[in-house]
Amino acid sequence: MFRTFWWFLITVPWAAGLAAAQVMPQTAHPPPQSPPQAWTWEQVKDRLELNNPTLLAGKLNINELRAEEITAHLRPNPQLALFSDQIAPFTAGQPHGPFAYLLPSATVSYLFERAHKRGLRTESAKKETAIGISQQDDLERGLLFNLRSAFVQTLQAKAVLQVSRENLEYYDHVLKISRDRFEAGDIAQIDLDRLELQRVQYESDVQTAEVNLRTAKIQMLMLLNDRTPIEKFDLVGVFDFNDQIEALDAYRQDALDHRPDLKAAIQSVDKAQTDYKLAEANGSTDPTVSFDVGRNPPIDFYFGVGVDFPLRIFDRNQGEKLRAKIDITRNERLRDAAQAQVFSDVDSAFATLTSNLTLLRPYRQKYLAQAVRVRDTILFSYQHGGASLLDFLSAESDYRSVQLSYVNLVGSYLTAAAQLNQAVGREVIQ
Repeated sequence: MFRTFWWFLITVPWAAGLAAAQVMPQTAHPPPQSPPQAWTWEQVKDRLELNNPTLLAGKLNINELRAEEITAHLRPNPQLALFSDQIAPFTAGQPHGPFAYLLPSATVSYLFERAHKRGLRTESAKKETAIGISQQDDLERGLLFNLRSAFVQTLQAKAVLQVSRENLEYYDHVLKISRDRFEAGDIAQIDLDRLELQRVQYESDVQTAEVNLRTAKIQMLMLLNDRTPIEKFDLVGVFDFNDQIEALDAYRQDALDHRPDLKAAIQSVDKAQTDYKLAEANGSTDPTVSFDVGRNPPIDFYFGVGVDFPLRIFDRNQGEKLRAKIDITRNERLRDAAQAQVFSDVDSAFATLTSNLTLLRPYRQKYLAQAVRVRDTILFSYQHGGASLLDFLSAESDYRSVQLSYVNLVGSYLTAAAQLNQAVGREVIQ
């Protein structure tokens, strides 16, 4: 009986658990998360043109300017005047009623514009549209620079994060060896404590790099007007520098040929000259030709032709002529200022770019390799008693500084390259 009792205690819970497992549905494993979508620079540029609200608003402004071309090309409308005379509703004794002597008439008149006013209006409107297109290109140029800067910041944050993680992983490996040496009695407790305290700096570097990466991605998504979660958004691109650049004069000439703001300034001078011609034309006299038909007993019907000429004795559009003439000179001064700004932008960006290249070349040629060699040599000497802990920590700090400085200099170079592209008006450095 005692064995039966224990058999009952063991069998019943096991059977109940088996039944519950058969009744309860199997827990579904969560599907594996897809890797984040990696966008290239070309894809990012295309997305900016499709989604950025500022660019889309600028395109609507161009459509408005084209609609104004239609308005400028319209002809004057003809005028129709209907007239009736000799109505006598209160006269008594008329044999045929109050409309017996009704005298109806109709007049059609049309204003003829002289001195090519309509053609000049159309030409001015078309030149205004061309200026709007150039200004839209200049707006896109500025947004592309902001986008490129955010793109570079994202790549730079990724590079800094990778370097920080590699430094932390390397330092953890050193700590593991140091703990083994401590357990073997090769180093003192105070040396191990100092090594472990130094790890906080590398953890801080990783956390700061992660925050900077998220911030750069948020800036990119804002410019793209995209709602993709940050965890599913990533960028890919070459994070390196090219020390082969052209001469300054080549970039200057390229900027004169492609800068949209300078092009808009030149187009404004051309439009101002057209507006002056239009102001001169508006000072000319436009005749109004009319044709009328009517009824006048005893003659049944009649017609007539007339021409009206305004006597432009006082108002010959003198003020608008003077304003348009002054506007030509004003736009010429603005064109000169835009050209000076082009040279200033190109020269400043070129100086920044060459300065970054001057600093980057020795890093690639010797500083990076020297930092690795010094760190590994001091570590070997420290582990074999040939160097102090302070020497090792100093060498490790120097290596960390050199690596981060190199990454930041590459980021500065790419930002300067984007600035030069903006100054020129097109991508001359990829």
